[in-house]
Amino acid sequence: MASAMTTVPKLDKRTIEAAVALACRAPSLHNSQPWRWVVDGNTLQLFADSDRLLPSTDAFGRQMVISCGAVLHHLSIAFAAAGWTTTIARIPDASNPGHLATVLVEPDHAISDDDVKSATAITRRSSDRLPLLAPPDPDVLATSLAALLAHTGTQIELIDRGQRSELIHASALAASLRGHDSMYQEELDWWAGESTLPEGVPTDSLVSADEQERVALGRKFPPGRPNSRRVDLADDRAAIFVLSTPADARLDWLRCGEALSAVLLECTIRGLATCALTHLTELPRSREMIGKVARNTGAPQVVIRVGVAPEPGAERLTPRRPLSEVLFTKRNI
Repeated sequence: MASAMTTVPKLDKRTIEAAVALACRAPSLHNSQPWRWVVDGNTLQLFADSDRLLPSTDAFGRQMVISCGAVLHHLSIAFAAAGWTTTIARIPDASNPGHLATVLVEPDHAISDDDVKSATAITRRSSDRLPLLAPPDPDVLATSLAALLAHTGTQIELIDRGQRSELIHASALAASLRGHDSMYQEELDWWAGESTLPEGVPTDSLVSADEQERVALGRKFPPGRPNSRRVDLADDRAAIFVLSTPADARLDWLRCGEALSAVLLECTIRGLATCALTHLTELPRSREMIGKVARNTGAPQVVIRVGVAPEPGAERLTPRRPLSEVLFTKRNI
């Protein structure tokens, strides 16, 4: 008797849309959301959306690919929490640099408590640009995060507090150089403060000039409305982590984005506030300074502030593009 063929259950439209919508909560440069998903049966293809490249801020597209790495990791979490397993092929087509990943989705994944916690963290994570208290036991946290990333090839390092002044100097240098770059300033102004758009950094996510001064490592965004939040914190006490990759190629950038997602979600699960800083690695001079501070020998990609928000309040979730702009089926492209 012929054996019965095993039929793999096909992903339904509702499951795909729910997973992609959750994945698209991933962080991205200026909330640019530079990704496109193409569905073909049980496979999703991830492409970088070059129309959303910020040429003055991210001339080589490094941060665009890092952002896509974050949405890729978010997608695997979203499907895992829905009972599906993902198998990822990264940079599957060398002739098409915009094609970043192929994701095969298969059923029968046993949903774990960690899957649910991670998916819930996606709905709660946001960038906290205000001053933060130091996290408890940062060295223990650093060890846990390093173990979390051990399989990714991306390294994470806790920067000694004694070297904080060098990071502040690098941030000030980047701000000074950018201050004389009119194209960068125009780009920043376009992406920050437009509350009616489903992308960019909305007005209520910007901090005032005073609050920016108290976070010396932050990017200098256009100041938000005057405010007096966390006035007891005269300066930022967050722990500073650096993500580095073995090389500085497109695959490294993508894996770094996946690692960034894992770190931000793990910190959110632990009740910690985070803010990824990429302005420190955008310019060669400031990036070189970060490399000299870090003990890791790889290429520094992202700096992350991690701390405790004394009065976290409600999360301010930034808007997201509609699914019709980021999710397509193969027959419709």
